[in-house]
Amino acid sequence: MDNEKPIVDFGAIRDALGKDFEPVQVMDGQAKVIKPEIVSKYSNEQLVEFFKLMLWERTLHQRSNALTRQGRLGFYAPTEGQEASEMGSNSAMKKTDVLMPAYRDIPQLIQHGLPVYKAFLWSRGHVLGNEYPEDFHAMPPQIIIGAQYVQAAGVALGIKKNGTEDKVAYTYTGDGGTSQGDFYEGMNFAGAFQAPAVFIVQNNGYAISVPRRKQTAAKTLAQKAVAAGIPSVQVDGMDFLAVYEVTKAAREYAAAGNGPVMIETLTYRFGPHTNAGDDPKRYRTKGEEQPWFDNDPLIRYRKYLTDQGVWSEDQENEYVEQVKEDIKAAVKQADEAPKQKMTEFLGNVFEEQPQNIQQQITEFQAKESK
Repeated sequence: MDNEKPIVDFGAIRDALGKDFEPVQVMDGQAKVIKPEIVSKYSNEQLVEFFKLMLWERTLHQRSNALTRQGRLGFYAPTEGQEASEMGSNSAMKKTDVLMPAYRDIPQLIQHGLPVYKAFLWSRGHVLGNEYPEDFHAMPPQIIIGAQYVQAAGVALGIKKNGTEDKVAYTYTGDGGTSQGDFYEGMNFAGAFQAPAVFIVQNNGYAISVPRRKQTAAKTLAQKAVAAGIPSVQVDGMDFLAVYEVTKAAREYAAAGNGPVMIETLTYRFGPHTNAGDDPKRYRTKGEEQPWFDNDPLIRYRKYLTDQGVWSEDQENEYVEQVKEDIKAAVKQADEAPKQKMTEFLGNVFEEQPQNIQQQITEFQAKESK
């Protein structure tokens, strides 16, 4: 009896999980085109514009990083290395789609329509950084890990109940976010109600200092959507065109009334988790990092465009200087925002202030009037 074959081979089931998820790729790390039929869909001008989006984000990161070190910004989560993942996915969406960003998704929020100076004010903790026009389809960045997935499910259900056509809710989280309860609850809710949502997981290798391999036993993060009855896919997150094409297809599928989709992008966070004291050298080795640095999405795409004769160093320098000037103007505009008072901070905590807050407001009003 001890040698009897069990009715279920659990080991085989475990080994088979995730086997159907192979990363979609259009252009490999050496800028070799894997799917020419995809690349041929776009003109050289369109391909250059795609690259400029990533170059814009890299420049925004570099300037934001510098401003943080100068004490001119507050909270900042670096995005270097994730440009193809973020710009490729966001570019596939429409301005009427509703974005629920996390704190590393400021570039998508800006490209979706948020003025840069407001993004800087948000980083500084200024209330004006959270005031959006009514026709701007986005929520302020979510700080609670994974909570934006619940928000996206609710917004997507609202879109469906309102009978709105050709519109989706979309949201992002990192690999660490897939270990949170809100991640599962949001996707399960959207799946149960067949709500038009696109859930994007940027698998950048780490949840702060915890590597992806220690967060979950799942072979892929994409397979986590299966339990919610949601189709999912894994894509090379350093390949702009692959991310763009996959997200565009996901958006069309969800907007057509077929329910939600989940996308896992395989990318890498080149820098720290945030500039608030995290040091990646304490938990990552150069041997691990270098292959990802070599696979930089900008290097890959720049090489392809240069080989095609449609991009040059002079063009790049000119564009970067233009972006820097735009950022400089945004910083100036943020600097000119009225300084917040303690009474305003306290007044913004509750719509109707309880007695203890009212007392504090009274006390600070007396101090501020001197």
